[in-house]
Amino acid sequence: MMLVGAAQSQNETFAANRAAGRIALAVAAEGGRTKRTRVHEAGSLRIRFPNASTEALEAVIVNTGGGMTGGDRFAIEIAVGEGARLVVTSTAAEKVYRSTGPDAEMSVKLDVAARARLAWLPQETILFDRARLARRIDIDLAEGASLVMAEAVVLGRAAMEEVVKDGHFIDRWRLKRGGRLIYADSARLDGAIADKLGRAAIANGGIAIATVLIAPGGEAELTAVRALEQQFVGEVGCSAWNGIAVARLCAKDGAQLRHDLIALLGALGTAVPRSWLQ
Repeated sequence: MMLVGAAQSQNETFAANRAAGRIALAVAAEGGRTKRTRVHEAGSLRIRFPNASTEALEAVIVNTGGGMTGGDRFAIEIAVGEGARLVVTSTAAEKVYRSTGPDAEMSVKLDVAARARLAWLPQETILFDRARLARRIDIDLAEGASLVMAEAVVLGRAAMEEVVKDGHFIDRWRLKRGGRLIYADSARLDGAIADKLGRAAIANGGIAIATVLIAPGGEAELTAVRALEQQFVGEVGCSAWNGIAVARLCAKDGAQLRHDLIALLGALGTAVPRSWLQ
């Protein structure tokens, strides 16, 4: 009984020292501008609004904890009202540190109403050696809504000669339009990550990857991206189907990946937030 009690006490102590954070943001169109109608912050997550005077509202996510590690749980919920325009980014790259066992968990829910537009453009997620991250992104677009979404992951910082030899990363995306599932994507990197990334069929030694999702998207987006083929320094591929376009990027390091992301988003008519350039 004493051993059980000690283990329970240790688990309770561990849980009490884990970070938790939640943001719930709702915006609406009013008088040609987008305004906040609800802002909820809890735990170590905060959200700030540096440019309330333009048509598209910019929201900047801040993690006051300075990163994530095993057992941390974050949740972000964004609702964009009919006709509203919202750009969401972050102050800096999100760092996920080594875990002694449990996953860090991130849940993102995006709801975009008719004639509304959301640009989801956080800075990179950086995974350190033996990090564990489970992320889920659920998107619900109304008919007539539009989305540009870019998520980048860097496995170790090349400038610091960091190598992610081992770790665990699960990324699950689901996109619905009008309640109907139109895009499902799941990625998993587990175990000997550095060895797997070194394989030609996976990343050919690259440590920086990204996915860009455009809805609606089609031939126009494909043409714009493919026109930049000679400007990309990493590998970039783009496909369109089912009314959406998806681009995949892979690069040797985070700097190359950011270069290609900025060029690609610019070709799609989406300027990156100022925090990307600071």
